[in-house]
Amino acid sequence: MEIISESATQTEELASFIGKTLREGDVLALSGELGSGKTCFTSGLARGLGVSNQYRITSPTFTLINEYPARCKLYHFDLYRLNSYSEFEDLGCEEYFYARGVVVIEWAEKIIQILPDDAFFISFEYIDENRRKIIIQGLKNRLKELARYKSGG
Repeated sequence: MEIISESATQTEELASFIGKTLREGDVLALSGELGSGKTCFTSGLARGLGVSNQYRITSPTFTLINEYPARCKLYHFDLYRLNSYSEFEDLGCEEYFYARGVVVIEWAEKIIQILPDDAFFISFEYIDENRRKIIIQGLKNRLKELARYKSGG
């Protein structure tokens, strides 16, 4: 499914809608250029999962992972600084795929070889300063709900 977001606010609203449909064990693999909207999307997703507004959602570029309490815990990874999937494995991060929570991975293309088969893939492409093309793959049975969002219903 392809969605054009007209603004950061619209990206967050879309992500919040998706966040409300997520369940423990879901893994979302985000990809796109630096500044294309991955962290903005994750912020909206966190709100949809029920992460309190007292938490500011930031990209864990230097810490690798941020954890947030919600109706199901959110594990937010940023792999920008990793060079290979083996670094991810060596750090024991793969175990989060099986933890009781939702996993969101920015720069997921760096670990494509070890992502779960049922991961959801979301890519972000620049159109212009504010607009982004968001391509969502793998939501399977939840695509109908997403189509409803896309049509404004």
